[in-house]
Amino acid sequence: MQKWNFDNTYIKLPPKFYTRQNPTPVSAPKPVILNHKLAEFIDAPLEPETLAGNTIPQWAQPLAQAYMGHQFGHLNMLGDGRAILLGEQINHYDERFDIQLKGCGQTPYSRNGDGRAALGPMLREYIISEAMYALGIPTTRSLAVMETGERVIREKVHRGAVLTRVAASHIRVGTFEYAAHCGGAKDVRTLADYTIRRHFPHTVGNKYIALLLLQEVVKHQALLLAKWQLVGFVHGVMNTDNMAISGETIDYGPCAFMDMYHPNTVFSSIDTEGRYAYKNQPKMAVWNLARFAETLLPLLHDNKNTATEIATAEVKKFWDIYHINWLEGMCKKLGLYKINTEDEQLITDLLQLMQEQKMDYTNTFRAFTLNDVPAILPTIPAFCEWKQRWQTRLSHQQKTKNEVANIMKQHNPAIIPRNHKVEEALTAAENGNLTVMHNLLNALKTPYANTMQQEEYVTPPVPSQHCSYKTFCGT
Repeated sequence: MQKWNFDNTYIKLPPKFYTRQNPTPVSAPKPVILNHKLAEFIDAPLEPETLAGNTIPQWAQPLAQAYMGHQFGHLNMLGDGRAILLGEQINHYDERFDIQLKGCGQTPYSRNGDGRAALGPMLREYIISEAMYALGIPTTRSLAVMETGERVIREKVHRGAVLTRVAASHIRVGTFEYAAHCGGAKDVRTLADYTIRRHFPHTVGNKYIALLLLQEVVKHQALLLAKWQLVGFVHGVMNTDNMAISGETIDYGPCAFMDMYHPNTVFSSIDTEGRYAYKNQPKMAVWNLARFAETLLPLLHDNKNTATEIATAEVKKFWDIYHINWLEGMCKKLGLYKINTEDEQLITDLLQLMQEQKMDYTNTFRAFTLNDVPAILPTIPAFCEWKQRWQTRLSHQQKTKNEVANIMKQHNPAIIPRNHKVEEALTAAENGNLTVMHNLLNALKTPYANTMQQEEYVTPPVPSQHCSYKTFCGT
C-alpha cells in the first residue's frame, strides 16, 4: 500500500515566504477523477479525505505561499489565495514533487475571495495539463479532482471542487519579486540558494550562483515557449506569478489551443489588448525574465550598472535559444532533418499562407504527415508553388519516405484538446456525465498515434464556434 513520503524543505525558508495553513474541510468529498498512473509514479495514495483537504497526512506541513506578480504589467501582492501546499512527496526514484490542493479554502492571501473553486475549471486544468504532458511539454500535472458537496458562487452557482496539483515546485518569478520587494538582497539570496539546490543541483557550489540561476531559467523558459508555439498553445495569462522557475507550464486559467492559424489569436476574456496573444508569448516571456533578472541584480554585481549589463545580456540569450528550438521543431514538422539556409523562409511562407487561407494549424501539419495534402489544403497557385519548393527541399536530404514520415509523426500531433471538445466534456461532467470526459482523456493520452479512434477529435469547430470562443480565469 502506498503511503505519503513527505520531506518538506520550503517550510525551512524564512517565515515571510509562507503562512502555515491547513485546508478547510468540506462537507461531502467525492472523487470525480483520479489519476492512477500519476499516483503510481509519485507513490501517492489516493485518499479521498486527504485529496479533499479533510485530513492531513503524517509528515505534511501545510502552508500557503506568499508571492507577488506583475498582472498585465502591474505589480500586485498576491499569494496562494485558495491553494495549500501539503508538502513535498519523494517517490522511489528519489524525485521530489509538490503536492498542492487548489480550491481548499481561504488563506491570508485570499483578498476577500472565498478560497473555493468550481468543478468545471478544476476539470479543465486536469484535462489540459494531462494533454500537455502527453504532448511532451513540461507541465504541472493533476492527481485528482474531488467534488466537495458544496456550492460556489461565481457568475452563477456551481458545484465545488478541489484539484490536487503535482509540480516540480511552485516557485515563481513572482516569488522572487516578493523576496526583493518585501525583503531585500538577503532574502533573494536565500531563495536563490534554495532554488538552485532544488532545481539545478549541478550548479551547487559555484560562486556565480545568481548568474547561473538566471542562465538556467532563461534556457528553460526558451525551451518551454518553443514547445508552446509549435503546438499552437495559448497560455492566456502570462503574468509573472504564472511563470514557474522550474520551466513547467503552470496555471491553466484562460488557456486554449489554436484551431485556425492566426498569430493574433487571443482567447482570454480579459486580455482585451492582446498582450498575451499567441505571437506575443515569446516576447512576454522575455519581459517576465527581465523582471526576474531585476530581482537578482544585487547578487550579480556590487555595481548596479554592471549588474544591469550582465542581466540584460543573459536575458537577451533567450532569443537565440528559443529561435533555434522553434526552427528545429518547425523543420521536423515538415520532415526536415537538418536546417538549411532557406528553411526559415519556407516555414514563414507556409504560415503566411495558412493565415491568409484561414487554415487549421494542427490539421495542416497532420495532412502533411499523412500525405493527405489535397484533402485539406487549397489549390491556389501560391500554395502549389510553396508545395513544390517543400518537395524539392525534401528530395535534397537523402531520406526515405518512411524516415520523413516517422519524424513528422513524432512532431505533429494528430489531436489536441480542441476547445469545443473540452467544453463539451466539461458541460457533460457538470451535468453528471463523466463518459465524455473520460473518452476525451483516453484519446489525448497518445496524441501522436493517428488512430481511427481519434478521428472524432480531429474535426475543428465550425467558424462561428471558433470566432466566439472565450476563456475565463476560473482556475
